[in-house]
Amino acid sequence: MSRQTIPLATTDLSAFARHLSGQLNRNATPGHVELLNMLARAAGFRNFQHLRAASLAKDRLDAPEPSCDMTLVERALRHFDSTGTLRDWPARRALQIFCLWALWAQLPGGTSLHERELNAALTAAHGFGDAALLRRDMVGLGLLSRNASGTAYVRHELAPPPEARALIRRVTARRKSTA
Repeated sequence: MSRQTIPLATTDLSAFARHLSGQLNRNATPGHVELLNMLARAAGFRNFQHLRAASLAKDRLDAPEPSCDMTLVERALRHFDSTGTLRDWPARRALQIFCLWALWAQLPGGTSLHERELNAALTAAHGFGDAALLRRDMVGLGLLSRNASGTAYVRHELAPPPEARALIRRVTARRKSTA
């Protein structure tokens, strides 16, 4: 059977230490399972099994992205306002790409968009007034394709990287909360 990692987080480290110290003073040398139960109780759970069940349920509900760099997601999310609109264009190229993925997710898939329709969708999704920059970058990254005359655009159905999926979920949630 494979070993599961179970995270333990506490909001008040001082209270955690005080509670754990009180339990350790009562017992001479606790065994492995007894120590796990003490740690779980110090964090506010009934016992280790309660902590384990809560952690597994959180994992199932949150469905964290595999090897997702949440600091990158957090940095990219700073460029979006509370309504899910891209406020400004990030200076770092990596952040620009993740922001483009979030805009890509807002475009309709499987349909051809005229340049004016695409510009209107991008203008509604950002606040710095440069839809052409976004459009050209999306084409350059392969998120969109355009015909030879540049009048029709189609969104490519691609699998975003884990960080982009996490960013898309958070930006979408912001958009839905204000709708």
